[in-house]
Amino acid sequence: MPPAPADLEEAPHETARPLLELRGISKNFGGVHAVVDASVSIAPAAVHGLVGENGAGKSTLGKIVAGALEPDAGEIVLDGKPARFHNPREALAAGIALIAQEIALVPKGTVEENVLLGIEPQSSGLLHPREHRRRFNELNARTGFGLSPTARVETLRVAEQQKVEILRAIARDARLIVMDEPTAALTRDESERLVAVIRRLAASGTAVLFVSHYLDEVLSVCDTVTVMRNGRVVRTAPASHETQQSLVQAMVGREVTLEYPEKTSPPESAPVLEVEHLSREGVLEDVSLSLRAGEIVGIAGLVGSGRTELVRALIGVDRADGGEIRLDGKPVRLRGARQAERHGVVMLPEDRKRQGLVMSRPVRENLTLASLGDVSRSGFVSRRREAARTGELAGEFDIRARSLDAPVATLSGGNQQKALFAKWLARTPRVLLADEPTRGVDVGAKRQIHELIARLAREGMAVLLISSELEEVLGLAHRIVVMRRGRIVAEYSSDEATMDRVLAAAFATEAA
Repeated sequence: MPPAPADLEEAPHETARPLLELRGISKNFGGVHAVVDASVSIAPAAVHGLVGENGAGKSTLGKIVAGALEPDAGEIVLDGKPARFHNPREALAAGIALIAQEIALVPKGTVEENVLLGIEPQSSGLLHPREHRRRFNELNARTGFGLSPTARVETLRVAEQQKVEILRAIARDARLIVMDEPTAALTRDESERLVAVIRRLAASGTAVLFVSHYLDEVLSVCDTVTVMRNGRVVRTAPASHETQQSLVQAMVGREVTLEYPEKTSPPESAPVLEVEHLSREGVLEDVSLSLRAGEIVGIAGLVGSGRTELVRALIGVDRADGGEIRLDGKPVRLRGARQAERHGVVMLPEDRKRQGLVMSRPVRENLTLASLGDVSRSGFVSRRREAARTGELAGEFDIRARSLDAPVATLSGGNQQKALFAKWLARTPRVLLADEPTRGVDVGAKRQIHELIARLAREGMAVLLISSELEEVLGLAHRIVVMRRGRIVAEYSSDEATMDRVLAAAFATEAA
């Protein structure tokens, strides 16, 4: 256990004048105190980590630093002088750039256009395409992202769009870059590259405020770490004095195990779901797998390997060109989420905000959206039945909201994810297809979701799990299937699977 905060040494760079100071910052949203009297000092040319559970206030504080939100109280001091930003443009003019969790790009624009938007090389009002491309290529090479300058942003996966955001911030030569969950949509290899970029940024004089749930990354790249809980700063200490366990305990205010739930072997039985020779041109090629009741099968692979495309084809969101899907040994052809649900198959999508929940609608409506028949009478929703059912679901899935009538957008990321689980599990399906079920949630909510998935399997549900976190796949799955370029290239039992073996198969190295 690290020493108490009072015993800690000064963090790196803190003897020099801070680049930026937050003094007694507070921010309220209606009756919710998002940030309360928070004070943080960010040193020049340093990486400062900001951690906490969902709803702890860290993203709000990051947005205040970058001008996306204005504080209700407190003071911002930049280079020793008071500063106040009314919008991100003013913050950017002062040398502070924001990479937010929500992608903020021009979908129809090219990668190159988005990266250099507003800072295009020109003279006498005329753009210089050749200089434009040279500048982009220089940035692309500097990060090693390998982005195509002419690709349209709307055609890119989330991971590639995140890279465009990062390149855009770096292109503006900011003195301080606020990165809010920058690696959430990246693979391990891509995350390691980004961490290397962050180190180079700090070495070249750029400070980074690194907001993240990935504590291993925080400890590996940050000089200093600030922990927040319930809107307040709990402590700030050198990263070298912290461990993942000490940060978790500070974040949640109690001891939380980082271990995965104990696995219970599924009973020997005939498969519930079988897939044979499933293909979709350019995406999937001859994919075959099976799933038994009570079994968790994990799908590992790099971004673009075909994992998400497989589950979309399974429920008919994307139509397959060939192959067969069987439920209980009988061929079925699913033609979308609604028909799949009637057969007892549900999918938790990768992007809960755009594909899983109606963010502007109340929590109660989202919870019963997939099971309106259970709370309706004569074609009309019964408010009494709806209230009773949503109360049950909120309790069963530990959804914490100030009111079930509040928009689901007001919930923390972890509670939004639990609401998504509740929505699709309200009618107890037989097969759960979970695509990145813990993306963007804090360690406390992640542990709850892991326990939930393990419990569902123990109760007999078949679970197909997709996760970019290999530790999660290894920690939860009874079997691991590895995909590469739309094909299944390896399969391991839980006992056989190791990090090195799965990565070797995913990357097609000699060890595979």
